[in-house]
Amino acid sequence: MNILNAIIEIAEQAGQAILEIYQRDPREFNITDKADATPLTAADLAAHQLIVNALTELTPDLPILSEEAADISWAVRQHWQRYWLVDPLDGTKEFIKRNGEFTVNIALIELGEPVLGVVHAPVLAKTYYAAKAQGAWLKTAAGSQVIQVSQTAEVVRVVGSRSHPSPDLAGYLARLPQYQLVEVGSSLKFCLVAEGVADVYPRFGPTMQWDTAAGHIIALEAGASVQFDGISGPVYQREQLLNPNFMVSALRQS
Repeated sequence: MNILNAIIEIAEQAGQAILEIYQRDPREFNITDKADATPLTAADLAAHQLIVNALTELTPDLPILSEEAADISWAVRQHWQRYWLVDPLDGTKEFIKRNGEFTVNIALIELGEPVLGVVHAPVLAKTYYAAKAQGAWLKTAAGSQVIQVSQTAEVVRVVGSRSHPSPDLAGYLARLPQYQLVEVGSSLKFCLVAEGVADVYPRFGPTMQWDTAAGHIIALEAGASVQFDGISGPVYQREQLLNPNFMVSALRQS
């Protein structure tokens, strides 16, 4: 089994662990607030533990940075040339709302750039994946197919956050002559651009590196551009784990 197939399997196993909790009474989600006031559930922790154990067995020499174990100092991280960047449950608010728009994100980072990524949406039964120079793919019950961006749009299809509205997004939309806004949770926003369902994902609110890395490589391999404000070098080799604003676009610049 090659490493990409192994990561797909790990992400899907984590998704199954999440679903087992998702299908319970919501009172059993064990919701608490982290220091940054974002929610944490039993599903986040179960997926985290499964992924960390599986990655450690698969690649024992590679370090892992997960949202649920992110207290690793820059003094240590700055020396990592290859590492796993993981969000065990991206879209915890969507999980709590039970709308199905949450994902498992696993990315392999080399020299600060994503070179492999898997985004698995358990409720939707979809797995998006990509590796550098190997294209982007979507796996469903019917099999796997190559996905590519759409580069023609008379009406710009903009994908935005369902749970994190932004005044800056409203200002961006006001400058477009025609648009359709699709609101969706988690890293699915990257994936909708990658598969040609949306054209632009402008992000003006806060995200963390583990929120974006897997979707980043999928969007790139599908033909989109991904630009972070003020970052010209490696996106994922920085002391600051908080991302600046960014833009994912399938549209050719005129």
